[in-house]
Amino acid sequence: MNKFLLALGFFSTLQVSVFAQEVEGRPITTGVPFLAIAADPRAAGLGDQGVATRPDAYSQQWNPAKFAFIERQQGVGFSYTPYLSQIVDDIFLGQVTYYNRINDRSAFAGSLRYFSLGDIDIITNPNPSQGELENALVASPNEFTLDVSYALRLGDRFAMSVTGRYLRSDLKLQVSDEDASAAGSIGVDIAGFYQSEQITYNDFDGRWRGGFNISNIGPKIKYDEAGQENFLPTNLRLGGGFDFILDPYNVIGVGLEFNKLLVPSPQDFNNDGVIDGTDAEEYQRIGFLEGMFQSFGDAPNGFSEELKEVTWSLGAEYKYDDVFAFRMGYFNESDLKGARKFATLGLGFKYTSIDVDVSYLFSTSQVRNPLENTLRVGLTFSFGEEYSEY
Repeated sequence: MNKFLLALGFFSTLQVSVFAQEVEGRPITTGVPFLAIAADPRAAGLGDQGVATRPDAYSQQWNPAKFAFIERQQGVGFSYTPYLSQIVDDIFLGQVTYYNRINDRSAFAGSLRYFSLGDIDIITNPNPSQGELENALVASPNEFTLDVSYALRLGDRFAMSVTGRYLRSDLKLQVSDEDASAAGSIGVDIAGFYQSEQITYNDFDGRWRGGFNISNIGPKIKYDEAGQENFLPTNLRLGGGFDFILDPYNVIGVGLEFNKLLVPSPQDFNNDGVIDGTDAEEYQRIGFLEGMFQSFGDAPNGFSEELKEVTWSLGAEYKYDDVFAFRMGYFNESDLKGARKFATLGLGFKYTSIDVDVSYLFSTSQVRNPLENTLRVGLTFSFGEEYSEY
């Protein structure tokens, strides 16, 4: 029963209305928010950043243009992230990714991301008997995405990619509505990646990287016929990084990344000081493309509030001879827009063509993080021809 109530609370966070709020300090909510969770331990260990980091099998989520610079011809990556692991043991996010670098200039990749909310006992009686508990119906709500991407180098040091995505969200519990069905939508990502040649400085060599990704561009998703349409978590990532190449064995990479949801802010359209149901119809009329452009300047408190909608992360990675890596990172979000603040640690090990990655998250916010004290794991198999990029 407690798990059922927990799940209902979680559904509420997914589908909560952005209305009936005070004008100050409102976070922006979307449909399918699991798309914003870092599914792989390498990016998670760097403070949830990956748009401008070194290419790996998990680049599909962060910046598929990096596949045009990856060093092994093919690879398969598997990752597992427990969710709310301090409370339940069967809610998780899993991901599998495959990439194939076709030639020197292009690559394609595909991935499946699956978010399971476990098994939930459906009980309608507020005071169930033991028999009702034992014979309760069981639901298994879940969400998943299927992605396919293509990356092409437009020059020696710059590549772009396009990704197509199918999204399916099956969160309805067939209690009062026997015809409950899953919601679906489609999305597109457009990304770019730059990687410089190795540059010689006074005491070390170095390499610059930069990237961007506009992800989840697509129609709004609707969970039921009578309910509101929810914007997809359309997001703009911008990042840069630099590798300090101390010698052939020791490399330290640092990176900085910024993220901005391209979703319109809730608005007090009638200027009554409260964002409530009377503003809902006007908000619903905003299309997803219109909302993307509107999101850059629609914060009611002006530019200062727009800045609060930007999250940032810092990450650093030490690598020894491409066989061992130590990672750390920090992620920050405004207290008025969600209050996600956390530090991360990560480790990576390589043996022949197998990479093993793990990461751990420490929340530094007063708001508890559902990934707090969670160990994420990933396994990558690389094979095929080797490309020399360095």
